[in-house]
Amino acid sequence: MSSSHKAILITYPFEDAAEEAISLADAAGYSIERVVNQHHLTRSRYGIGIGKAQEVKQLVEQEKPEVIIFDEVLKPSQQYNLASICQVEIIDRECIILKIFDRRASTAESRIQIKLAQLRYDMIRAREKVRLARAGEQPGFFGMGKYNADVYFLDIKKRATVLKKKLQKEEVRRNLHRIQRSKAGLPTVSIAGYTAAGKTTLFNSLTGESKITGQGMFTTLSTFTRLVQSKGTKLLISDTVGFISRLPAYMVDAFKSTLQELSYSAVVLLVLDISEPAEEIVKKLNSCIRVMYELGVPMTKVVYILNKADLTSEEDVQDKSARLGLPHSKQRVILISAKTGYKIDTVKDVVTLLVVGDPKSLIGEVSSY
Repeated sequence: MSSSHKAILITYPFEDAAEEAISLADAAGYSIERVVNQHHLTRSRYGIGIGKAQEVKQLVEQEKPEVIIFDEVLKPSQQYNLASICQVEIIDRECIILKIFDRRASTAESRIQIKLAQLRYDMIRAREKVRLARAGEQPGFFGMGKYNADVYFLDIKKRATVLKKKLQKEEVRRNLHRIQRSKAGLPTVSIAGYTAAGKTTLFNSLTGESKITGQGMFTTLSTFTRLVQSKGTKLLISDTVGFISRLPAYMVDAFKSTLQELSYSAVVLLVLDISEPAEEIVKKLNSCIRVMYELGVPMTKVVYILNKADLTSEEDVQDKSARLGLPHSKQRVILISAKTGYKIDTVKDVVTLLVVGDPKSLIGEVSSY
C-alpha cells in the first residue's frame, strides 16, 4: 500500500488499547477515520451488539471506509455477519498484524514465517467455514460449495506442510551458525522488548549500524546480528522481532526459529519505553515476560533497559521502577536514551562484565514476575 486507506476502528474503550490499535492500523497502511468503542468484542453474533452494529453501519454510510478494523479475533461467522450488515470488508486483529508482517518481511526466513502464519490463520477459519457449510448455517462457503470448501482446506494443509519443511531447513542453517559461533567463542547478546520500545535504535547505538528505525510497529521481523568488540571482548549483538499484547500462540510459534535466539543468548537486553505511563509499561513488561517464558528464556539472563530517558525525569523513572518491581541492581536495570547515546557505554560495560564473568552469580538480584 503506497498510501493510507480509510478505515473505521472498533476497539475497547481504553486509551492504551485504542492507541495500540491505531498504531497497528497505521503500520498496515490504514488511516482511522472514526473509532467505535465497545466493552465486549467477542460475545455476540456480530462481535458487537446488534445496536452497535447498526451504529457502525451508519458510520460506514457516512465515512465510506474501505475496511472495518476489529481489534479482536473474530470467528468466521462473526466476520460474515458483520460484513453482511455493513457491506464492507472486516479485518480482525490477527489479520491486521499479518498484514504488517507481510509489509515488513525482508528476508527469506521471515517471508516463509509470514506465509506460514497466514496459512494457519486461514486454516483456523477454513475449518469453521467448512463446518458452517456442512451445517447449512449460511449459503455455502462464502459462495463456495461444500466440496470446494473441503478441497480448499486440504490445499491449505498441503501448502503449510511444504512451508514447515522450508522453515526447518532455515532452522538447521541457523543452528549451524550457532554452533560455529560457539566454537569461535562468540557469545550472543540479544535485544528484546515490546514493539516500538526502541530496540533497533539501541542496536544501532551499540553496533554503529544504521538499521531503519521508527515509531511504526514491527520495524524488525528477522534477527539481525553484528559482531562488536567491547573492552577487548568480541561478542555478537542481535536485534529481534518485537513482542505485542494478545499475540496468538500460532504467530509466536511461526517466529519461534527467530525468537529462539533469545534462549541461546548469554545476555538478553529487555528494552522498556520508560516514558510511557506506568500501567502501560507493566502491561507490556508482562507480555514480554510471558513470551520469553514460553520460549524457555531464563530470567537470570535479563538486563532491563529503561529507554527514552530524554523524554522523562529521574524522579518519574524511580517511581515507575518501584511499581514495576525491578531489581535494585545497576547491573540489572540501566536507564538510557538510545536516541541521544546517554549511558550506552554503561550498557556495553555491563554486557561485557556479564559475558566475561558469571551471570549466575547475580541470580539473587533478579525479581520474579
